[in-house]
Amino acid sequence: MVNIQALGHMNQILHILFICLPFLWALGTLPPPDALFLWAMEQVLEFGLGGSSMSTHLRLLIMFIVSAGTVIISYFIPNTVGVVLFMTGLGFLLSLNLSEMVFSFKCRIETKSKALPSGSDKQFIWKRCFFYIIVLVLALLETGLLHHFAGFSQICKTSPQAIVGYLLTILLIALWILREIQSVYIFGVFRNPFYAKDVQTVTLFLEKQTGLMRIGVVRWILLDLVSPFAMIAFLSLDSSLQELHSVSISVGFTRAFRMVWQNTENALLETVIVSALHLLSNADVWWNKNLDTGIRLLLVGIIRDRLIQLVSKLKFAVTVLLASWMEKKRRKSTTSLCIFNIVFSPFVLVLIVISTLLSSPLLPLFTLPLFLVGFPRPLQSWPGTVGTSACLCPDTVYYCQMIPSLTTALQSAMAAGSLGLLPGSHYLGRFQDRVIWIMILECGYTYCCINIKGLELQETSCHTTEARRVDEVFASAFEQEEYTRVCSVNEHFGNVLTPCTVLPVKIYSDARNILSGIIDSHDNLNEFKGDLIKVLVWILVQHCSRRPSIQDTAYQNEKMGKASLTAPPALNTSPQTESSEDTKSINSETLDDWPDDNVFGDETTIKKGNQEKDQLKAFPGIHLPIPGSVESRVVDDHSIGTAPESSLYKAVMLGYPAVDKGKQEDMMHIPLMEFSCSQSHLLSLPEEWTSSCLPNSKIREMSSLFPEDWYQFVLRQLDCFHSEENASNVVEDIGKDSVLKDFYIHAVMTCCFSLFGIDNMIPTPGHILRVYSGVLPWSLALDWLTEKPELFQLALKAFRYTLKLMIDKASLGPIEDFQELINYLEEYENDWYIGVVSDEKWKEAVLQEKPYLFSLGYDSNMGVYTGRVLTLQELLIQLGKLNAEAVRGQWANLAWELLYATNDDEERYSIQAHPLLLRNLTVQAAEPPLGYPIYSSKPLHIHL
Repeated sequence: MVNIQALGHMNQILHILFICLPFLWALGTLPPPDALFLWAMEQVLEFGLGGSSMSTHLRLLIMFIVSAGTVIISYFIPNTVGVVLFMTGLGFLLSLNLSEMVFSFKCRIETKSKALPSGSDKQFIWKRCFFYIIVLVLALLETGLLHHFAGFSQICKTSPQAIVGYLLTILLIALWILREIQSVYIFGVFRNPFYAKDVQTVTLFLEKQTGLMRIGVVRWILLDLVSPFAMIAFLSLDSSLQELHSVSISVGFTRAFRMVWQNTENALLETVIVSALHLLSNADVWWNKNLDTGIRLLLVGIIRDRLIQLVSKLKFAVTVLLASWMEKKRRKSTTSLCIFNIVFSPFVLVLIVISTLLSSPLLPLFTLPLFLVGFPRPLQSWPGTVGTSACLCPDTVYYCQMIPSLTTALQSAMAAGSLGLLPGSHYLGRFQDRVIWIMILECGYTYCCINIKGLELQETSCHTTEARRVDEVFASAFEQEEYTRVCSVNEHFGNVLTPCTVLPVKIYSDARNILSGIIDSHDNLNEFKGDLIKVLVWILVQHCSRRPSIQDTAYQNEKMGKASLTAPPALNTSPQTESSEDTKSINSETLDDWPDDNVFGDETTIKKGNQEKDQLKAFPGIHLPIPGSVESRVVDDHSIGTAPESSLYKAVMLGYPAVDKGKQEDMMHIPLMEFSCSQSHLLSLPEEWTSSCLPNSKIREMSSLFPEDWYQFVLRQLDCFHSEENASNVVEDIGKDSVLKDFYIHAVMTCCFSLFGIDNMIPTPGHILRVYSGVLPWSLALDWLTEKPELFQLALKAFRYTLKLMIDKASLGPIEDFQELINYLEEYENDWYIGVVSDEKWKEAVLQEKPYLFSLGYDSNMGVYTGRVLTLQELLIQLGKLNAEAVRGQWANLAWELLYATNDDEERYSIQAHPLLLRNLTVQAAEPPLGYPIYSSKPLHIHL
């Protein structure tokens, strides 16, 4: 073995390599074992087996094993027709998204699954499967018939295989032209004359894109239907397939038959190059003499990929040099580095070539023009599965809402050819303050898998600088004037971002307005209380009409001859019909209303009171008055000939300073009352909402503000009585029911008193902001309202509706009649969410895609009140392609700097904003914990 020359050379190379290993380790160039293993599998799968990089490491391992097994099995098949059919069938099946299809079928069988809720989705799956079956059958028929009946001969200018090669050349040129037409720039340099010049609105964009969409359909037919069958014909007619049991045949043609489907565009380019080289070169050249067609295609595929990487790395290196030299603050320190790179440019080129051959990132140390070869790693650049972690915040919900619509728009753009389908590609989208990062993880026949990340909305200074440059790049491409010359040049060619297209997406637009002159207007504030009472009446009536009636049981008892009496919960007792459980409940509620002089919520007093209540609950039939309480004194005074429930009505204003005995008669006294209309129970308020906490004089004083004509109008607008025969008579009878009206007066006025507090004057803007945010002022009715969460939320909603009504009146003009006011309120109820951004209901409204959202805020820097309105509409997101090698290089530097060099300075140079490299945005888009995107989707499968 010593005399074998190859082993001798290998021995020398390994001795040199072993000497360099410590140096490579010191620079962080040696890969970790897991990264090296995954990189090797990915390279073999993509270039040796015809597959694609996968979205997860598990899918990569499974696909690698299955693909390798396909090559091994094809080696042992004894029949040439069987080999060709096996390679064609397995190549097609492995290029499909089989795991997602299996999951879809599983959901189809499991009827309880919610993954496919609609019949249209199930029908789409069956159509897709039917389409795949037809394509597979046609491919097998074509391959088998051509291979069996066609004659085999060495390729020449008149052979059938050469004719198919001419056809493939025409297809390649046509597809290239149709693809370049779809994008805003040709080669990323020249402005596409067929692309719309000024893209501002969705309607205008769709009108101008109609012709390009038709061209996209033609391109899809040529790419996904015509080209694969043409390439199958080229491969089936190859004479190399006559040689069985050859490793080169098994590897080369298994890869070739799979690449036809897995990556049709690249396979078409490789086939045309092989066909042209064979026709133009001499038959005695080693390329034609010693290599079969499958191995030629494999080598051309590797060379094609490495050349594309080399061009991208060279462009990235030049961009880093320019970026360092253009920074005026550091020009003195970086000038020497630039001179060093120019002087030693051959060595820099050698590093770039080595990085290209290894398909590893070109690592600029601290993003300075000091280049190293990063260790080989998969295209994802990070361990673990994408989408499993993100720095969640309240703004995350806006990205969650837009993902379904964005995925649909990406589906159309990718199918038309506006965006490339190369795994490892990165795209950047921009709309208002949102930045979207898209990475292609995996591609196959009529599908691709992507990851979408959302970057922070609260822009820092670095984020703002780069976002402004992104806006400039997109504006120069998509917002050109009509008089601009036809073939203009990309002004930002040196930037790592190249504009591609715009996508119509259903998304929220964010508008912030200053409310000065509206919320602080004396006239508007003076009308606020009257509008609030009207809105409260409408909301309470609507709420009670839509909820299941609490009084249905009492109404049925009335039909059976029993009395239907209505009173506050602690007061609705009768000695004749009261059970032991009712007595227990009454005693408990009566005692719960007494805070035992614990105004400030002393924990010890509360615990002591709770223990005493538990002891009293052991005797449910005995009502023990608290010594010295209001109730005990009243009972003593009326111990002869007075109903027990009358004395209970006197126990009000609990937990507040004692009231003189002579003034107790002024407290609200509500006797047991019966509705005058039999249908009033349908609109009756819950009993606990009618309990009293205010003096009778206060209720009488505020009752004069109750709009009775509005109350009657709201009743007439209800839909719950329209199905009855005498609907108008029923509504009229309910409107005349004084008991029901008194209950509404009491509830509305008590809520109004709670919202405005002790000072019942005109509210101030600060007071409105506090109550809008849910912070109510102290009042006698505060505890009464907060102990009823449902009523509290309704009152808060009424207050917020009133504020929105005040703004609309100031902007659109005064309200002319009740019907217009009803229209406003119904619009708020159906189309708006009016609340606070930090509430969970705000997030729910965004995910439910409410058409409009409104919130009130205060800008402490400017000292003004602001209104924020989110409007859901179909708008245009501008999308551009990033230099993939620039992204990989900066991510490699991020990992090297933080994990290896341990430079965790928050103000380090490598994350400072730069308009050419977009360093800050690139660092944000990295996987946590090194990056900090606020949203990261799981791998999303898009069907093209």
